[in-house]
Amino acid sequence: MKKTLILAFALTFFVGACGSQPKNNKKGEHQTSSDSLLYPKEKHLKNIRQLTFGGDNAEAYFSFNDKMIVFQSNNPDWGLECDQIFYTTLAEANMGEEKPQMLSTGMGRTTCSYFMPGDTTIVYASTHTGDPECPPVPERREDGKYVWPIYSDYDIFVADLEGNMVDTLVAQAGYDAEATVSPNGDKIVFTSDRSGDLELYTMDINGTNVKQITHELGYDGGAFFSPDGSKLVFRSSRPKTDEDIGVYKELLEQGLVMPSEMEIYICNVDGSELTQVTDLGKANWAPFFHPSGEKIIFSSNHASKGGFQFNLYMVELDGSRLEQITYDPVFDAFPMFSFDGKKLIFSSNRNNKGTYDTNIFIADWVD
Repeated sequence: MKKTLILAFALTFFVGACGSQPKNNKKGEHQTSSDSLLYPKEKHLKNIRQLTFGGDNAEAYFSFNDKMIVFQSNNPDWGLECDQIFYTTLAEANMGEEKPQMLSTGMGRTTCSYFMPGDTTIVYASTHTGDPECPPVPERREDGKYVWPIYSDYDIFVADLEGNMVDTLVAQAGYDAEATVSPNGDKIVFTSDRSGDLELYTMDINGTNVKQITHELGYDGGAFFSPDGSKLVFRSSRPKTDEDIGVYKELLEQGLVMPSEMEIYICNVDGSELTQVTDLGKANWAPFFHPSGEKIIFSSNHASKGGFQFNLYMVELDGSRLEQITYDPVFDAFPMFSFDGKKLIFSSNRNNKGTYDTNIFIADWVD
């Protein structure tokens, strides 16, 4: 679902990554490490390195030891028709020339992968048990507004680093996806529609002790734990007017959500002390805690007059001191800090040489 937002915003606002047929650069022409990939105002980043080179690549997340990343891609040069899960060791990453290890089954559509404690397995969501084919993407609406699907076949699985399925954590009717793991290694947070609405849930690392965390009408998703594991940050589209509530419920009955209006929220890991952090309007999403636990980095198009441009921003937990971090003219999102706080990884449309490719970049972080 997080990755689907790339397609949502791309199709709606800047002519579509998913609808294009991206092409890689010719072999040997990949630009992999240069501060020419940075924009002049990006003072918090240096020594940037491009890791992928074609298709839509997103939700790249560090292993607990910061030596590996797991991510999803639909790169057509890798023989993919829809998103599958891959991993690579950062020191050996050469994805401009070599296809990395695929960890998902190659069937259905996948999303939201994350390393499990010990860095020998990953958790991810997939539709493959419901249907081995890629699920259909909703047709474009007559009113031009974008919706994305809540695939009811999504379940949550665990695979090892050779791509072997080793466990099924959630397997029931309805949407279950967007799982991430606490830095303490004890809990997983995920989004589910089992209550009739899209809410956050936590469970123990083995899939037991499931607890509902959010309870208000609207989509709650894309959650991550704070560095000490005590809090959650997430995005939410919470309809307030009768008209918006009616539209939300009608779409949800059709297995759809409209993600164009979202704000950032935080709460304790048990759901208490729920607080809205941003009130910027438009789409504020893909949040992640700063290593200090006192700030949040996220993607937003609130400053874009037409809603076309997404960049990364940083904000205090109380919503103050908003600071722009990246300055790409099209799209930056899905930021994650390394566990040691020294690196930032994110997805961007920069350096795509006129294609609609969304690639993964890693940079040193400068406070």
